[in-house]
Amino acid sequence: MTARTVAAVLFDRDGTLIEDVPYNGDPDRVRPLPAARPALDLLRAAGLRTGVVSNQSGIGRGLLTRDDVHRVNARADALLGGLDTWVYCPHAPEAGCPCRKPRPGLVVEAARRLGVPPEHCAVIGDIGADVRAARAAGARGVLVPTAVTLPTEIEAADATAPDLLAAVRRLLAEPGEEKR
Repeated sequence: MTARTVAAVLFDRDGTLIEDVPYNGDPDRVRPLPAARPALDLLRAAGLRTGVVSNQSGIGRGLLTRDDVHRVNARADALLGGLDTWVYCPHAPEAGCPCRKPRPGLVVEAARRLGVPPEHCAVIGDIGADVRAARAAGARGVLVPTAVTLPTEIEAADATAPDLLAAVRRLLAEPGEEKR
């Protein structure tokens, strides 16, 4: 897939767009990562659709409510200038649902909501499950490693970028320029 075929970019939420606060149900604790707003502004200026695909197992574990997640998402959305769709999996890992990353369900649903085929989407995240979900849905995955990213996840990724803004710039680059 070339950069020109990307019509939408989907992001993992925690650790990619905002600071990872485990099981965060408090909108006041939402802190965008430094490159998040500039990266999103760049995509919006280029006319690409944007969305979030996020596992929120705290709901399934009884640590959060759906309302908590909606409030946190709304706060992040306001701070980041608005994304086109927010899709999350509320299930615990052992539920075996089709939506939880690394399964493709979240990516497929976000693409459907955006009116874009999954193969015309890119998914940017900080762990292997994000890029494996992209691959399973037929989308392009870009890994932006953080302190929680395992070396094996970096090795297995089809594409990596040193930070979120670099990932977005590579997606917008001319074909052939978006290599590692």
